Amino acid sequence: MPILYLVIPCYNEEEVLPETSRELKEKLTQLIKTNKISKNSKIMFVNDGSKDKTWDIIKDLTEKDKIFRGVKLSRNKGHQNALLAGLMTSIEYADITISMDADLQDDINVIDEMLEKYEEGYEVVYGVRSSRKKDTFFKRFTAESFYKLMKFLGVDIVYNHADCRLMSKKALAGLKEYQEVNLFLRGIVPQIGFKNTVVYYERQARFAGESKYPLKKMLSFAFDGITSFSIKPLRMILGLGFLILFVSIIIMIYSLVVKILGNTVPGWTFIVISIWFIGGLQMISIGVIGEYIGKVYYETKARPRYIIEEII
Repeated sequence: MPILYLVIPCYNEEEVLPETSRELKEKLTQLIKTNKISKNSKIMFVNDGSKDKTWDIIKDLTEKDKIFRGVKLSRNKGHQNALLAGLMTSIEYADITISMDADLQDDINVIDEMLEKYEEGYEVVYGVRSSRKKDTFFKRFTAESFYKLMKFLGVDIVYNHADCRLMSKKALAGLKEYQEVNLFLRGIVPQIGFKNTVVYYERQARFAGESKYPLKKMLSFAFDGITSFSIKPLRMILGLGFLILFVSIIIMIYSLVVKILGNTVPGWTFIVISIWFIGGLQMISIGVIGEYIGKVYYETKARPRYIIEEII
């Protein structure tokens, strides 16, 4: 029977952890009793520099029950790095890992189906939302637009998949080979390869607490995903540059013809609009290029993606 580790990144989750730990323990105990997983399977909480009592709760859980494990990062490094820390720590002990959020929005019953797929020979199983009916119109529209944009830019990404997934030890070993600092696991994992499939589940409302991904963080996360896996924006800038050059030549020819015919009039409106338009376009282009250069800067520094302060 395979050893399963549930990896749960946590940031300021003191309100949900008692209920999350109870439900996950119940699920894991059931799977152990039905001989679907080994009795050495664990639930690993990764504390991502929480400012509340999250780590105290995790320590208390590990002291009371051996089914729980705790990993404490030295400071807040973001959800993706916290998740990676848990996965890379569990690779030493587990045959398979399943990552889920701490807020109980991922349906824990999907674990059974993921294990069935693993038994069928799949190394990676993606948990995919069956619908977004419970989201607000704005959340649904922005999320769907993000996935469509990523596909348009050539990024291999699973539609409506967040970070609820099963990965075998072999798949985790493949993930370990990726050393980039700018982490976007939803884009990296599909690149690993191996036999993979998807399972569908209904995402629940958050049990308690606040979302750790407000609009600002979501936009930053989306931009990281785009610039980490696609150079199409750079090529689009090049194409736009050629288009503007072509339009400029037409305008130049038109201006010369008008001048020869003697129909010139002061066109300050046209000049002002042209200057502002081209100037704005240049600033946007420089900004996009700067984002890529910034990522190269971070990668060349090769700083650690996370530092583990304590493991329980």
